[in-house]
Amino acid sequence: MSRRLEEYIEKIHYSDRYSDDEFEYRHVILPKQLLKMIPKEYFNPDESGTLRLLAEHEWRGIGITQSLGWEHYEVHAPEPHVLLFRRAKNYVPPTQPTAAIRGTTRRK
Repeated sequence: MSRRLEEYIEKIHYSDRYSDDEFEYRHVILPKQLLKMIPKEYFNPDESGTLRLLAEHEWRGIGITQSLGWEHYEVHAPEPHVLLFRRAKNYVPPTQPTAAIRGTTRRK
């Protein structure tokens, strides 16, 4: 089963980015077979068959890989395998903390 899952993850389609004045956007299209493997708790309880908005760790957990700053902001009910993402147009990833530079002391 994990081999099939990996095959489906390799078939995830990432759109080109597009933008407005505030955000850049992209949509991610999951293979329909992968959608069937997503945990039930990721779907809306109203039985519409649509995903609820997923937190970053959830969408990364189903195999979506993107740079930092993207948020799943909308679902497209007619096509539940299409996830819509956005991030601030001027998004700057957080910097990694640097190790403290230790000075050397001289012994007299």
